[in-house]
Amino acid sequence: MSDAVVPDHTDQTASPARPSSSGWFRRAIDSDLFYSFRRSKLTMLAAALTLLFFLLAIFAPLLSVQNPFDPAQLQLANSRYAPLWTADGQSPFLLGTDEQGRDVLSAILYGLRISLTVGVLGVLFSGVLGIALGLIAGYVGGAVDALIMRIADVQLTFPAILIALLVNGVALSVFGNRMDAMSMLGVLVLAIGLSFWVQYARTVRGTVLVEKNKDYVAAAQLIGLPAPVIMLRHVLPNAMGPVLIIATINLALAIITEATLSFLGVGLPDTMPSLGTLIRIGNNYLFAGEWWIVAFPGIALAALILSINLLGDWLRDALNPKLR
Repeated sequence: MSDAVVPDHTDQTASPARPSSSGWFRRAIDSDLFYSFRRSKLTMLAAALTLLFFLLAIFAPLLSVQNPFDPAQLQLANSRYAPLWTADGQSPFLLGTDEQGRDVLSAILYGLRISLTVGVLGVLFSGVLGIALGLIAGYVGGAVDALIMRIADVQLTFPAILIALLVNGVALSVFGNRMDAMSMLGVLVLAIGLSFWVQYARTVRGTVLVEKNKDYVAAAQLIGLPAPVIMLRHVLPNAMGPVLIIATINLALAIITEATLSFLGVGLPDTMPSLGTLIRIGNNYLFAGEWWIVAFPGIALAALILSINLLGDWLRDALNPKLR
């Protein structure tokens, strides 16, 4: 008698392979961009330094010996102490104190928060504005394109700091003394954002003019996708490389612009100082021998700008197809 065939009731349907949670991380590690990053020790140092500045700004309340924005914690008896390692130094003021008794190191940490906040928000605002106008100008074309580009051409004839001064001056003349510190911070973000949108708009417009004549855009239009969806989902990703480079470089420019405005006395008040305000305050005491009040904020600002610029230069070279 032949053996009975026992039916196999196990499910033979192969389940679809789930994407590994670490798949995107592995692709990032194996990418040409990360390979270029690992090859440049200077870029790695710049990235580490930039990350350090952001971490110092985020954790400033935990690292500072005092809150320099709180007048109740300041004592004039502690004013103008030299750095701790000098003969006139006093603990716990590692980098000395200024004329109001503020710990210079604490003021730098809190000033980093202001400078980076204004810089990042200014870059975000200018990027959103410039990308939106660039998409509209390139996709719609005609009179709309001509109007936006002529406005951009006119603005390019003025330095960014002059545009920022104009916007800041208009806001101060309209609102006057009714503006508090947070309102002045918002004005600085608006002024810086309106100073740097042109680069985004011109770059995105050029990409849109190239991409909108390709087959995939025609196919998207054929199936009835609305214009905003086509611009944001299909056209904009092709411009994100240059936009990212511009944003990185403009972050350094935005921080410099904010520091310049604060140094000129049209930025944030002395009770909420950024790095530019600290440099302006310390400059008044430089020839009196209190060099540390201006030196350390200046070094912090220069190191921050240099590290961001080095990252921007590397990113520009890494994303340039002609250099691959």
